[in-house]
Amino acid sequence: MSSEMTIGQLACQARVNVETVRYYERRGLLDKPCKPLRGYRRYPAETLTRLHFIKRAQELGFTLREIADLLRLGDGSCRETRTLAEKKHADIETRIDDLQAMRATLRALITACRRGRNSGCPLIETLARDA
Repeated sequence: MSSEMTIGQLACQARVNVETVRYYERRGLLDKPCKPLRGYRRYPAETLTRLHFIKRAQELGFTLREIADLLRLGDGSCRETRTLAEKKHADIETRIDDLQAMRATLRALITACRRGRNSGCPLIETLARDA
């Protein structure tokens, strides 16, 4: 197989939708190759590598804006890259704390519902209250 591929081949190999590739192009995460007078745009193999990078970064919780920052840094400053990773790590820790608090609250409400009462549902009453 040639080292260049069509958008369909690229999307298939990256396991994304063709529209995802186009969206990443619009966001500036991928370069859009020139369209020849006849035929289809051909993407170099490096585009597949970049797509894999984007997908792995998303799996780690990075937003597309943060991924754009990482791509701009490239093989540059490890200090700047580490700073971005440390910020993302702190954000994830905060979300985990929030999720654990939500889990505890729901667990308590479910327990209250299981106890049963003659009037009203504790979960509904809690949700209906002003914060």
